[in-house]
Amino acid sequence: MNYSTIKKTAVAASLVAALGFAEHAQAQTPTVFGGRSQYRTWSIGLQGGITTPNVLVGGSNAFGQKVGYFQNKVGEYYGLTIRKQFSHTFGLELEGNRGKIKTYNHNLSGTGGNGAIENGAIGARSAEVDVNWAASLNGVFQLGTIDFLRRENAVNFYAKVGLGVMASNPVQYANNDFTGTEVYNRKGEWGEEIFGDREATGDRDYKLGGYVPVGLGVKFKLSEVVALNLGYTMNFTDDNLLYGPARTDYKGRFSNVYGGLEFTLGSRDKESLTFTNPVSTLYDELKDPSLRNEVEALKQRVSTLEGTVDQLSKDSDGDGVSDKFDKCPNTPAGTPVDGSGCPIKFPEPVAQNNATQGGYYSPIQFEFDSSVLKTESYSTLDKLAKELRDNNSSVNLDGYASAEGSEAYNLNLSNDRANAVKQYLVNAGVSASSVTATGYGEDNPVASNATEEGRIQNRRVEIKVR
Repeated sequence: MNYSTIKKTAVAASLVAALGFAEHAQAQTPTVFGGRSQYRTWSIGLQGGITTPNVLVGGSNAFGQKVGYFQNKVGEYYGLTIRKQFSHTFGLELEGNRGKIKTYNHNLSGTGGNGAIENGAIGARSAEVDVNWAASLNGVFQLGTIDFLRRENAVNFYAKVGLGVMASNPVQYANNDFTGTEVYNRKGEWGEEIFGDREATGDRDYKLGGYVPVGLGVKFKLSEVVALNLGYTMNFTDDNLLYGPARTDYKGRFSNVYGGLEFTLGSRDKESLTFTNPVSTLYDELKDPSLRNEVEALKQRVSTLEGTVDQLSKDSDGDGVSDKFDKCPNTPAGTPVDGSGCPIKFPEPVAQNNATQGGYYSPIQFEFDSSVLKTESYSTLDKLAKELRDNNSSVNLDGYASAEGSEAYNLNLSNDRANAVKQYLVNAGVSASSVTATGYGEDNPVASNATEEGRIQNRRVEIKVR
């Protein structure tokens, strides 16, 4: 696989992953978790390690010697990372490194049929590449967490692929200890080279080239802030001068093994998204006693509603009004009746019950980022349902949210809250056509969103009987 193919594959994979993540985030973000705002998503890392002039996928060496003659030397390599985690599976990382890459041969490199330019500098036994800096943008894919059904995970595996630029200068030596006679060193002579033109000159100390890093690693959570990061990265280039003059069909490559510490930024009151698993979080939510109590209360409410439905369905005199609400039972068949089952008297107007005109009910409150009704709201809504049934009244339900999160998200949340109240009333026997539910997002706050006390009051549904 050549460098161009690797680069195209990496770019395509990164785009697909990014688009897939964006679509997933828009369509699948669960309201129970509150979005990325409840997590710490930024981190910085320091790392150090060694380089070798080969990679796990194999390939021939730069000087063209037999594999048995090719000897690996280790060089130092260190750097830092800055990462933004977008979900528990994907993040983007900016990585910067510098250091050295070393290699040598037991035998002198030959001149070959095309002389030194083809197969290496005459008499070169070793090469040392000074990497002044290397910078890449990597897509980091987290592969899974250990202790799956625990909110606090301790180990996480990851893979990464990216695209970067490296500034380097190769030096070839006549011996194997990198201290003897230099047979090749163009430091201070690099310039605007046409690719493959080894005779071009300039005044730069380092040449620039692209590379593709592909790696695997594992992170160990040491505390809420610090994690131990261990990894291995293969770096592929399209540069046959990475180690100096060598075989023209050789494309330089090297790998680095590293270890370091990663520091998560932000408030310690929030979890790190790197070590969070949504399934584990949902598991913890289901174990919450208050949620279990709400589920049990809903079960009891369903049983009550089933009995109410049975009562509502019975109409002994066939006037279209069930016995439970029929104030005039045994009405003769065919007699026009009103909503209470009593004969309509003409031409006298139907009296209006003013009890519902301008009726006031306290707002229905909600928890942060939730549209689930609290059990303490049931008594208020039962009274409201009875008034609406008894008086054939209508009601407006106006949903609101506090100012955390985006306006678009809060508008949807407020609409869900209003519809949760409407569904309760409909289940209690109120006609759906007499209930209007509307969400207004962060509009019309009744208290300041700068304090938690104020935000609690703003998470509400207002009831307006008409």
